[in-house]
Amino acid sequence: MRLLLVEDDDHVAAALSAVLARHGFDVTHARSGEEALHALLPDEGAPFGVVLLDLGLPDQDGFEVCGKIRKRTATPVIMVTARSDTRSKIHGLNLGADDYVVKPYDTGELLARIHAVARRTPHSESAPGPSQDAAGPHALFLGPLTIEVPNRKVCVDGNAVPLTRKEFDLLALLAQRPGVVFRREQIISEVWQTSWEGTGRTLEVHIASLRSKLRMPALIETVRGVGYKIVLPV
Repeated sequence: MRLLLVEDDDHVAAALSAVLARHGFDVTHARSGEEALHALLPDEGAPFGVVLLDLGLPDQDGFEVCGKIRKRTATPVIMVTARSDTRSKIHGLNLGADDYVVKPYDTGELLARIHAVARRTPHSESAPGPSQDAAGPHALFLGPLTIEVPNRKVCVDGNAVPLTRKEFDLLALLAQRPGVVFRREQIISEVWQTSWEGTGRTLEVHIASLRSKLRMPALIETVRGVGYKIVLPV
């Protein structure tokens, strides 16, 4: 798999590139946001499977770079940063990042997250079709919330709500069985396709992001010690 490493510290990049190479990755190193965006331009080579994006770049803010990457390509983006506050994580996910890793991190953790985001279908969005503007037979209705599964489209009171891939997958999974509690392990297995326990923190961040974007904080209820469930709006 080709991997784009966006990191301005050459020492960190060299050490991480060596580890990634030992695990079979073909690493391209970009030292700035501009280099990263240039590397993602279409060429004759194979596309990148994952982008590892450090937020502390010399020329542009990493969040800005993430937004530009998402406009150009569907390649999974993992943000790597020392910023550990939940607000920064939610902001990164809202911009289209697929995961968020906090420094200092364990190498095994990083590799697990890379493989987890890479396992998803590269082109999960459905192409626009005749049912793009109307809920088809596979739509889910939860009060003011409509989820068009084939089109991967979510609306609240008729207004489209942009979600990341994982946010949509998570919401669609819970919405299939309103009122039923989904265990954290089950959600992680089905949405992230991994049993690695460290993904639990990522799940919490995605839940928080969904509540914020949908503006329906009571829709997804936390069942302490077990998992999450959809609560039908009254």
